[in-house]
Amino acid sequence: MIEEIGVVTKTEGVTAKVAIQKKGTCEGCAVKGVCETQGEGAEIEAFNPVNAKVGQTVKVSIKPQVYLKGTMLVYGIPLAVFITGAIIGKNIGEEYFKGTSSDLVAAIAGFSALIISFIGIKIWSKNAETKTEYKPVIEEIID
Repeated sequence: MIEEIGVVTKTEGVTAKVAIQKKGTCEGCAVKGVCETQGEGAEIEAFNPVNAKVGQTVKVSIKPQVYLKGTMLVYGIPLAVFITGAIIGKNIGEEYFKGTSSDLVAAIAGFSALIISFIGIKIWSKNAETKTEYKPVIEEIID
């Protein structure tokens, strides 16, 4: 489990907002969609099965497979789509655009595919935010 310590700032039904101190790894985090960075920290929405109250220090965890899945989604898929788009663009450029550099067509196709993949990931992440298996969970109250 990936665990963080934070302070509950707000409770809303079965979820709570938890303020966690920002770290250097926050910039490339795969679960950025559930975080709201604020200056020196981040505020995440987590399930609150232990009924933590505002002001209490809690331990929040997220499953490693969710983190890895998010990492692959944010980094792996766009890279694969970019390379595939560039290869397809190169082949199309050589076949249909003989007067133009096939490298130019490959670059345009690769970057177009990359942009489309980012749009797809953004749509997926909006849907994933509503699913319970992708949200962090408050494991225990520390203070």
